[in-house]
Amino acid sequence: METIDVDAPGSVQLMMGNEAIVRGALEGGVGFAAQYPGTPSSEVLAVTASVAKRMGIHAEWSVNEMVAVEAAAAASFAGIPALSAMKQNGVNVCSDFLVNLGMTGIGEGGLVLVSGDDPSAISSSNEEDSRWICKWMDMPLLEPATAQEAKDMTRWAFEVSRVAGNACFVRETTRLAHTRGKVVLGELPKERRKAYFPDVWDMNSPTKSQFTAGPFGILHHYIHERLGRVVPLFEASEFNRYSGPDKPELLIITSGVPALYVAEAVGILGVGDRVGILKLGTTWPLPEKLVTKHLRTADRVLFVEEIDPFIEGSVMEVAASLAGDLHPITFLGKRSGHVASWGALSTDSVAETLGGILGVEYRIPGRTEEYSKGLAEAAKMVPPRAINLCPGCPH
Repeated sequence: METIDVDAPGSVQLMMGNEAIVRGALEGGVGFAAQYPGTPSSEVLAVTASVAKRMGIHAEWSVNEMVAVEAAAAASFAGIPALSAMKQNGVNVCSDFLVNLGMTGIGEGGLVLVSGDDPSAISSSNEEDSRWICKWMDMPLLEPATAQEAKDMTRWAFEVSRVAGNACFVRETTRLAHTRGKVVLGELPKERRKAYFPDVWDMNSPTKSQFTAGPFGILHHYIHERLGRVVPLFEASEFNRYSGPDKPELLIITSGVPALYVAEAVGILGVGDRVGILKLGTTWPLPEKLVTKHLRTADRVLFVEEIDPFIEGSVMEVAASLAGDLHPITFLGKRSGHVASWGALSTDSVAETLGGILGVEYRIPGRTEEYSKGLAEAAKMVPPRAINLCPGCPH
């Protein structure tokens, strides 16, 4: 995208989700980007590389995801904001390094990791939810729903990373990565950070050094402490929004692209006066105070997310901890069978689920009996097509 680096705050451009992530990184002052290609996130490095010389960024294709994240972490150690994107399979490859990175911290640059998850495994060998690694490794997690949020969250992620002293994780999915939307541009930084190494070693205070490992009993404590600094930011974040009545008949908690399906389904069914939508953009650490506030307003809660019941489990843990101070709530979602635990969601699937819960009939527009018969006949003539690797894929 030739205009990805235009310095025109307030102007509007049409961008793919991946392009919006790059624009957010540029606004966040990124100075280093490394990646191993993997759909749906490959365009992140490709677009970054297209403006790297003009923006003074070092951009490189790495031999695998671990090498890419190691290189990006090294840049962050040197005070350079760094970015590394990958598909969900790549999260597995670099996880060994990430376990230890949390112990040492990421320096002063800031490190943003983007995972392109692939519901329905459209271009993948598995269908994996990468969000769990954030709980495991105490990394803050952001989930954009639109191209605008992809840009804004990525920019903010560098700040969150520096506060947490750890990588900040931005989870996109295929539908966001390759869908285009309007993006309002922000300002590009006027000055760029220069690399420097302020490291010191104090044997009496090993946590001061980011290049040498001290006693892990001490360092592990600091991981939790640093993550705790993020909680106030997430509780007050503009990326968490509620819409609907003060006391909804049904509260829907959702995140990412499914939040758009939910909003559309509620409008199609005409149940906006009965349903409240809590859309979360900061999903780990969970903004517990915000969630609790809305749990107190509803007797039934429906979780709509792709792929695993990640938010569902986190919210139910909060509810369980408040059992003596919270009225009985019926939770609906993947555990109850109301939402599929595999595959990509859609407006139709969400509307069918929502209609079934609220007793409102929903028929997919145009899906008459004649249409269904014609579709079945046409399907017989279509040859089966196995999954293919993208052109030029190094795998």
